Amino acid sequence: MRTFTVHMGLLGETPPETIVGEHGPQALRSLSEDSREVVVELLHWTYGAGGGAVFGSLPDAVRQRPWAGPVYGMVLWFGFQTVLARLLDLPQEGGRSVRERIALVLDHALYGAILSELRRRPQQ
Repeated sequence: MRTFTVHMGLLGETPPETIVGEHGPQALRSLSEDSREVVVELLHWTYGAGGGAVFGSLPDAVRQRPWAGPVYGMVLWFGFQTVLARLLDLPQEGGRSVRERIALVLDHALYGAILSELRRRPQQ
């Protein structure tokens, strides 16, 4: 979804790219564009995997609600913006256009929907 929104012009740059490009350690910023892209993607996947693990630890009564995943994805994004980004002194999303914010909300709602569907599959 992030790749789609960037290539469609709905999002100028993904939040992880902005964070690393403007506020990341010098060692990360000095990498080639391709290498930096790989590291940024791995960092974002790590954050997403952690979020997935937390979602997986929620009670079944919560996880199995149809709205739980999408709401969780949006809460994860909002939580990052309101808590972690401030603690790490990272840029706030307030500088983004309404269109970009909508794209980010939909991206995280999709992430949560996927988490939700993965949890509904029967265990083998």
